[in-house]
Amino acid sequence: LPHFIRDQDFLFNLAGQTSHMDTMTDPETDLEINARAQLSILEACREHNPSIRVVFASTRQLYGRPDYLPVDERHPLRPAAVNGINKLAGEGYHLLYHQVYGIRSTVLRLTNTIGPRMRIKDARQTFVGVWIRQLLAGKPFEVWGGDQLRDFTFVDDAVSAFRLAALRPEAEGRVFNVGGTPPVSLRELARLLVEVGGGSFRSRQFPDDRKKIDIGDFYADDRAIRNTLGWSPRTNLKQALVRTLAYYRKE
Repeated sequence: LPHFIRDQDFLFNLAGQTSHMDTMTDPETDLEINARAQLSILEACREHNPSIRVVFASTRQLYGRPDYLPVDERHPLRPAAVNGINKLAGEGYHLLYHQVYGIRSTVLRLTNTIGPRMRIKDARQTFVGVWIRQLLAGKPFEVWGGDQLRDFTFVDDAVSAFRLAALRPEAEGRVFNVGGTPPVSLRELARLLVEVGGGSFRSRQFPDDRKKIDIGDFYADDRAIRNTLGWSPRTNLKQALVRTLAYYRKE
C-alpha cells in the first residue's frame, strides 16, 4: 500500500463492498473491506504521505429509513444494514484523521449513481443494473414494490463532485450529500427505461428478506455541496438512461 500512496497528490477512495444483502450474510468480510481496510489506507497516508488530499465515497445508507425528506447532512445516522454501519466507521476514520493528523479529507455521501460501466450482472451495486441487463437480453425486468421514491446521479456528475471536493479547500473536513435528479418512483423509473430502451417490466411484491433492510423513500438535500462548491448535476434522468443503454449495447 505505501508505494501507491507515496508521491500522490490526490486519493479518490472509492474502495468498498457494496452489496447490502451480502453484508447481512457475511458481515465479517464487510467489516474488513469497509472499516478495517479504510483505517489501513489512512495509516499509510499518515506515515508515507500526510499532505495527500483524500475524497472518500460514502453512502446514503448511513441515514437508514428517513425521518424527513429530503434528507440533509444533519439527519440522524441509523444504518439499516451492516454495510451502512461499517461505511459509517470508514467515514468517521477519515474525519478523525483530518481533525487529529491533518489528513485533508472530504466525505461525499452518494445516493444512486448510474451510468456506463456500472455493475449489471447482479444487484450487488444497484438494482438499475439488473433492470438494464434484463432489458438488453429481451426479458422483462422486475420492479419490487414500485412506490419507493429515489433520486439518481449520473456518473459524470458524480465525478464532477469528486473533482470539486478535491480541489476546493473549503471542502476539507466536510461531509456532503451528492444528489442528482428530482425524485421519481421506481415505477416511473421503469416506465422511463422502457420508453427509451424498449422491453417491458412486471411488478411484484417486495421480498421479505429485502424488505427488512429497505429504507423506503429516499432523496437527498444536496444544497450544501451546491452552495459551498457550486456543484450541480448536468444530466437529467432520461439522458442518463439513454447514455447508459447506448454504452451497454455497444460494449
